[in-house]
Amino acid sequence: MVKYSIVFKRRTYIMAGIFGKLFSEEQRELSALEKIADQVLKYEPEMQALSDDELRAKTDEYRKRIADGETVDDLLPEAFATAREAAYRVINEKPYKVQIMGSVAMHKGDISEMKTGEGKTLTATMCVYLNALAGQGVHVITVNEYLAGRDAAWMGEIYRFLGLTVGVNTRDLKPREKRDAYACDITYTTNSELGFDYLRDNMVTEVEDRVMRGLHMAVIDEVDSVLIDESRTPLIISGGKKQTANLYIQSDRFVKTLIAPEYETDKFTHEKTLISGDYDIDEKTRQIMLSEEGVHKAEKFFKIKNLYDIEHTQLVHHINQALKANYIMMREVEYVVSDEKEIVIVDQFTGRMMPGRAYSDGLHQAIEAKEGVPIKEETSTLATITYQNFFRLYEKLAGMTGTAKTEEEEFLSTYNMKVVVIPTNRPVARKDLPDEIYAHKKDKYAALVREVKRLYETGQPVLVGTIAVETSEVISQLLNKEHIPHEVLNAKNHAREAEIIAKAGRPKSVTIATNMAGRGTDIKLTEESRKLGGLAVLGSERHESRRIDNQLRGRSGRQGDPGFSRFYVSLEDSLMVRFGGDKLQKLFEKMGDEQIESKAVTKSITMAQKRVEGYNFDMRKQLLDYDDVLRRQREIIYAQRNRILEADEVHDMVHVVFEKTIEQTLQANLSDQKKQTIDVAGVVKSVEMMGMAEDKAIRASELEGKSYDEVKEYCVNKIWNEYEAEIKDVKRQFLPFEKTVVLRNIDRNWINHIDMMDKLRSGIYLRSYAQNNPLQQYVQEGFDMFEEMNQRIDREITFFLLKVRIRKEHEA
Repeated sequence: MVKYSIVFKRRTYIMAGIFGKLFSEEQRELSALEKIADQVLKYEPEMQALSDDELRAKTDEYRKRIADGETVDDLLPEAFATAREAAYRVINEKPYKVQIMGSVAMHKGDISEMKTGEGKTLTATMCVYLNALAGQGVHVITVNEYLAGRDAAWMGEIYRFLGLTVGVNTRDLKPREKRDAYACDITYTTNSELGFDYLRDNMVTEVEDRVMRGLHMAVIDEVDSVLIDESRTPLIISGGKKQTANLYIQSDRFVKTLIAPEYETDKFTHEKTLISGDYDIDEKTRQIMLSEEGVHKAEKFFKIKNLYDIEHTQLVHHINQALKANYIMMREVEYVVSDEKEIVIVDQFTGRMMPGRAYSDGLHQAIEAKEGVPIKEETSTLATITYQNFFRLYEKLAGMTGTAKTEEEEFLSTYNMKVVVIPTNRPVARKDLPDEIYAHKKDKYAALVREVKRLYETGQPVLVGTIAVETSEVISQLLNKEHIPHEVLNAKNHAREAEIIAKAGRPKSVTIATNMAGRGTDIKLTEESRKLGGLAVLGSERHESRRIDNQLRGRSGRQGDPGFSRFYVSLEDSLMVRFGGDKLQKLFEKMGDEQIESKAVTKSITMAQKRVEGYNFDMRKQLLDYDDVLRRQREIIYAQRNRILEADEVHDMVHVVFEKTIEQTLQANLSDQKKQTIDVAGVVKSVEMMGMAEDKAIRASELEGKSYDEVKEYCVNKIWNEYEAEIKDVKRQFLPFEKTVVLRNIDRNWINHIDMMDKLRSGIYLRSYAQNNPLQQYVQEGFDMFEEMNQRIDREITFFLLKVRIRKEHEA
């Protein structure tokens, strides 16, 4: 095969000043970290000289010094040295200088970017130990429960040796067990479980039912996965079913009758125009909609005159979700069908299955209808929060990962965290070769399999990285045809993950893996494998995020090991179709199907990735801008709930609620706003509707001739005194009931408000057609709705309590 190498001439602009400034700033940061690391290392002889009991006693000494006024910053060099010595005695590993630097960066509330194999898990121990001394709890967050359990058992030995308590919080724990885990000095858990525990804690009706004790400090492993990749999906607790399953089935039947689109490509602009078909797809934004023909078919199928009448809004929504489910969401890529019974989402960034998660806005139900599995009814949202807003609640946030620098702008703007690139302990020996680019997928796969076969025959271990379950199975079939023994690690085969990874670094081992093998996995080489050239990483296509590609590359070349990486790309790959395939198409037409290897073409792929990353950043920023509105409201409601929960009784609060309700009533019955003139008959009628007993009702004659303030004072006193008289004999037993009424009214209205805000947001983009800023409109209308909700809560509490009639025991 002829290999063409293309070189594009381009003018180079030297920006030494800017780069020099950036470089010197990073150097200054590293120099500062190095100085602190040197201070830690000076304590090494002193710590080595201590007995185990003396080393352990340091924890109590540090705690006493904190109680006496020292800060954790004051203790850093000594406490880090203590944790470092403990690690050596307990697990026979002593953090290197670069690991101390990484831990200092985390203590400062920043992100340590450390290459694979540099020991991030051990690095965190010094920072975690120091911050746990404050006695408010440190949460160590991992991306899955397996890693949380593993790290708690492994690193937990160091903390326990030093006299600290360590807990693990998982999904299957009972509330009492969760409370015990959170009460520990150090708690290992997952990001999702932590978020859900926070939401559940703000739904309880008794203080003792809460499991958490505050958000002091979090150290996040794989911080980019948690704070960037997963931040597009809000955490939602649902309940209360909506009866919509039939609409999903009908919509699915309809979209399956549609004819696929055909396009015409402009020779000059390469833009595609729909020439026929019942629907139109935009590959770049992954949007889909009915064409004119499709709309007519829908009207005929559902026997309606105009699909876009206001009464058919819900039907249009269901058709759109059915279109997306059938023609955009791919089985074995975005989701798998588990035991032919349920749809399980596959995380696009880690390749892992996410049981218990569901697509929102009815998309999950649309996919269930598509695949013919039982449809889970849609539910109302009881509580929701985004990861961005949840993690910003922590007093201090730190993280570590192998790949975060490409997203530094987002980390800074959203979380105020810098990304500090920590040097490797030994130089990286891995070679990252240029991409091999082909016109068609079949040619790309053929070349990849040829390379695997060559490496297998030499004995060099190979890791083939794929984006989707489907691709991993295609490559597996091709390797079977060539009689190459191999293992497949994907969401369907995750149970054998540890066993497969353990063998992946041995000679003649071939492992095909989805993004599952990109994070938290450490492929260790044998001495023979090192001599054969180390681990060869072959990517079957580029991911839309450069970080995920870098994670895959990073499986090779750990701690100075040899190895190489190369990606195989075709113009039919989704990234190329969406962002950049058209420009290279002509090039291939001239050359036939031969391979291109070019730094310039590789650069254009990187630019495509940057565009996708920018697009995703904008989406996350928009999500955050909108959720910030709900965040402020959530904080007010949750603070109010906590005050009520923690109070012995809320009788004084109810008095204030009564006052506010009377104020609302008077405002609604003003015949002259400026003069504050009251419509007395209206006030009497409104108060009567509140539920006052007929014999105790307020008469018009009692209000005639009084000023606004006098009327307000008279009504508040009269109503409150009558209420007090009603509950006087049973007040002690009645006060807990009063508290329950207040909480339930707040909760019911808040749940309804979340649903209303969700609906407002879904349609707010239409305001842009009227030259209005949708976000501005959402902020204003969201504020008005929140005010209305608070007034409604006051009214409902007042009405409910006034209508309660206490039955005396002898009447019962």
